Amino acid sequence: MRDRLAALRTLIAEQGLDCLVVSQAENRRYMSGFSGSAGVLIISAEHALLLTDFRYYEQSARQAPGFTLVPVSARTEETLAETIASHGWSRVGLEKHDVTLETSELWRAAASDTEWVPTKGLVESLRQYKDEHELELMAEAVRIADEAMQSMWEWIRPGVTERDVAWQLEVYMRTHGADGLSFNTIVGSGPNSALPHATLSDRPIALGDPVVVDMGALFEGYHSDLTRSFCLGHADDAYLAIWHKVLEAQLAVEQALKAGISGFEADQIARDIIYGAGYEGKFGHGLGHSVGLAIHENPRASSLSQEVLGAGVVLTVEPGIYLPEFGGVRIEDMVVITTAGCQILTACPKQPVVG
Repeated sequence: MRDRLAALRTLIAEQGLDCLVVSQAENRRYMSGFSGSAGVLIISAEHALLLTDFRYYEQSARQAPGFTLVPVSARTEETLAETIASHGWSRVGLEKHDVTLETSELWRAAASDTEWVPTKGLVESLRQYKDEHELELMAEAVRIADEAMQSMWEWIRPGVTERDVAWQLEVYMRTHGADGLSFNTIVGSGPNSALPHATLSDRPIALGDPVVVDMGALFEGYHSDLTRSFCLGHADDAYLAIWHKVLEAQLAVEQALKAGISGFEADQIARDIIYGAGYEGKFGHGLGHSVGLAIHENPRASSLSQEVLGAGVVLTVEPGIYLPEFGGVRIEDMVVITTAGCQILTACPKQPVVG
């Protein structure tokens, strides 16, 4: 955590702040190790403080030994104001993307002599580059999801419902090391597979149905994200055409990815292949997003992104084609950007027919 604190303190100084109040949950955990649901950090040039209530005193001592506990016995805004005043801080940053208007008003009222400065993305700018330990945790989250997907292929059969598949995947992940799900599992079958974020239903999956399964495992705070598409039992030529085109687009992107490429450029590689095959307008979402303590992080790869992808960024590569009333295909890997290219974390096979 020392390197992270040093890097953040440099950013705080560049903003001309006396300190920064870190309230966003993943940012709190990244900077301190504390995973409790309530509390804020105050980080200055010389101090690293954790304000939380009685429920988390012991947990904070175990998880954030480098931070000094400031007990919150009444209201957080009162303890926050007292702490700021006692250290003589006058220009204090807050995370404007996390602090609600109501909370901001409470803080300003309690510390009326403080100049509250809205900031955005200070901690996130550090979080986008994963260190070796983070990559180890994410590799484990990926492994669990990979194995869950492959286990599902062994038992899926005609008649099981989308909801059945999602439940069995959740059971597998939770009983094979996952702390939870990265997000609610998506299972779309038949025409539902044309919905990029299909809602689970009790629709039975039939022979020949296209199926999209999008899932992820949570391991020690870090997420994985995996999508595989297939037909159950057999596939017709129309399905195989879009499946192989999506795979072609994904492989082309993975071949081109390396530090220095922009998110726009990466997205355009996939879009050119898919649109060039006559599917313009059928790939309506971005190519991918970063993953870490949150399932969706920056930088992203899309037609709107101009962010440069640096070494250490973990990115999803998930092009798709969606044909209403017929079905859809999305194939998703997680990769680590390097100076020489990218390392593909996902090991789950890609196959157009299962069962």
